[in-house]
Amino acid sequence: MDNKISNPRKTSDIIKKHQFSFKKSLGQNFLIDENILKKIVSSADLSPYSGVIEIGPGAGALTQFLADEADKVVAFEIDQRLKPILAETLKDKDNVKVYYEDILKADLKKIIEMEFPDNNDIMVVANLPYYVTTPILMKLLTEKLPIRGIVVMIQKEVADRLEAEPCEKSYGSLSIAVQYLSDPKVVMTVPKTVFVPQPNVDSSVIRLNIRKQKKVDVEDEDFFFKVVRASFAQRRKTLMNNLLNNLFTKDKKEALIKALSVINIDPKRRGETLSIEEFAKLSDALIKLR
Repeated sequence: MDNKISNPRKTSDIIKKHQFSFKKSLGQNFLIDENILKKIVSSADLSPYSGVIEIGPGAGALTQFLADEADKVVAFEIDQRLKPILAETLKDKDNVKVYYEDILKADLKKIIEMEFPDNNDIMVVANLPYYVTTPILMKLLTEKLPIRGIVVMIQKEVADRLEAEPCEKSYGSLSIAVQYLSDPKVVMTVPKTVFVPQPNVDSSVIRLNIRKQKKVDVEDEDFFFKVVRASFAQRRKTLMNNLLNNLFTKDKKEALIKALSVINIDPKRRGETLSIEEFAKLSDALIKLR
């Protein structure tokens, strides 16, 4: 018997059966379209040997499809109320383990070592809660985890920011942080109508291939990101004004002008016009002014 819950009726039935109520504070929206679920799984390029980390399985619709394609799925669910639902929807999936804890507090490196010993093909696949998308992505990208990549459903507006290029409206410090560590590509746009309950916005599925080498080399990574954040602090201000207001004191103005001149960056430009390569040059040139 097909135990898949990837349609409106079955999702509704199981919600009613367990008297489950959605918590807006947890950003709970269950996906109820089988074709989209299959496309998400397909985007991850899984094999029978792959390990998968899922975040926020909800009622288990995506988990079921992941379990069919991968060797093992380890899911993280913050809402303990979903235990009986997941126990039912995943009862036939002996290759799934659910941790009922906050992914942001989890020791992912330790759990991966324990759950996926000797597996060098691990993907993160998830329908992320929109309210914590950025912290989750940055955790996954910065903790030096042994993962091949990330395929996630996120708010379309955020996906556009991750993939954005210089001079585009969506381009900002998040674009640079993500592109420094990965190669992001939007896979598809997903309408809000395929969720229960419907969110207020459309979504996108984006794939982030983890870079084996950072996109640019910088002398001091922490300082590089400080320069990036300062440059985008107030989008309408020039690079010079943002750096003086958010990173350096006013007495550094002449030294700052000189440093920018040496690397051929006009101080009147705005942060959103600089490429990640230019930010790397800028960061390395400004280190001595700290």
